[in-house]
Amino acid sequence: MSEVFAPQKAADPAEADTPARLRPTRRPGRGRVRLRTLLAIRWVAVAGQAASLAIVDFVLGYPIPLLPAALAVAALAVATLVPQVRRKSNARLNDRDSALYFAFDMVQLSVLLFLTGGLHNPFSLLLLAPVTVSAAALSFRSTLGLTALAITCINTLGIFHYPLPWPDGSFDLPPVFVFGLTIALVLAVVFISVYVFKVAEESRRVADALMAVQSALDREQRISSVGALAAAAAHELGSPLGTISLIAKELTRDLPTDSPYRGDAELLLSQANRCRDILAEIAARPEQSSQGHFHVLAAPLLVEVAAEPFRRPSVALRIETRSEGGEQEPPIMPRRPEIMHGLGNLLQNAIEFAREEVQVLITWSRHELSITITDDGVGFPPDLLDRLGDPYVSATLGRGSKLGARQLAAATGRAPTARKGDHMGLGIFIAQNLLERSGGSVQFGNNEFGGAEVKVIWPRSALKPDVN
Repeated sequence: MSEVFAPQKAADPAEADTPARLRPTRRPGRGRVRLRTLLAIRWVAVAGQAASLAIVDFVLGYPIPLLPAALAVAALAVATLVPQVRRKSNARLNDRDSALYFAFDMVQLSVLLFLTGGLHNPFSLLLLAPVTVSAAALSFRSTLGLTALAITCINTLGIFHYPLPWPDGSFDLPPVFVFGLTIALVLAVVFISVYVFKVAEESRRVADALMAVQSALDREQRISSVGALAAAAAHELGSPLGTISLIAKELTRDLPTDSPYRGDAELLLSQANRCRDILAEIAARPEQSSQGHFHVLAAPLLVEVAAEPFRRPSVALRIETRSEGGEQEPPIMPRRPEIMHGLGNLLQNAIEFAREEVQVLITWSRHELSITITDDGVGFPPDLLDRLGDPYVSATLGRGSKLGARQLAAATGRAPTARKGDHMGLGIFIAQNLLERSGGSVQFGNNEFGGAEVKVIWPRSALKPDVN
């Protein structure tokens, strides 16, 4: 059996821009590196460098330029002490300040290595540390700058340096080995910076997208809470308002016509009746009351309610139901925020990119329920099908260029969308995570006519009504 719902009013563009509005805003002034952590690492470096110099010179008796090396260590100690005194230790450094701190550390270590053997010194591997931390915590621009600085320092130390401290000063590595070590360190810097940055950036994107998922869920829960509060207020205020109306009626009836208080009593009665009408109107709108979250709906009606904010006059929404054995009536689904927002995002995407029609097929059996959303557009781009569900995937196309919704539509052959701003690809990610949180699974594909097809499957046990 099937039921066709005629298209209604167009979706509000502000409502259609949900993924962009839910995207967490990054604060450029708030960094990921805490000053306290950086200072603690620096004091460890100061202690390690001072101890190494003392052991080499006083214990092993190797000749080293002690005064210049000690001044280099002292410079690091002063550069650590000054911010510790002048700034709060729990402050977070912005991207620029963090990069400057790491650049100073790299230059100071390079000076110390220059005085103690250059790349002959095995501690030259420590030049990789600032680049690694930068790639994990800072921006691409800062990481690129520190990588270039590290490569410059490595090449300089490979050519210019004091002899490595040695008992008779005769230690010398062949130039070919030093050249190979230089190339190895340069390649290590490049590989670590690129690899760590890519991994960290992916983690940051997933974290930001998960924050957007939580924001979407919190928003749905706040809406439901407001509806529940309105319904509870309407119920609780009914009794005292009825008492006020009764007393006002008696006062109006008992007071003489020429009484100076009769007008006040009539005004009180009219306002009480007005309040009663308002509460009756609230109670008559179940979609805005507690029934929106704490009650259940038949599956076709739930799909219709989820699609309502995104309707377009030019696109018809066709909902079909099919039983695969057992009960013939459509199953009841809880109207949870996760389900409503997840289905809403998928339906929004289908309606935006459909030409004339979006079909929703609801099938159920004794063990599971599935909702398949199909549009008559050109479907998902084949090269993105395997990555759908990853955050920001639709914002990148071709050679990594970021596209807005209209540019993405033009590149993929889809119709232009009604969304404002950049389409960051969070809609499908949010939908998948919310629906999986409700116990379902999501499958993406294209139908036999080329349109997009999304199938959501729940075990019937996951759709039991919430018990309050």
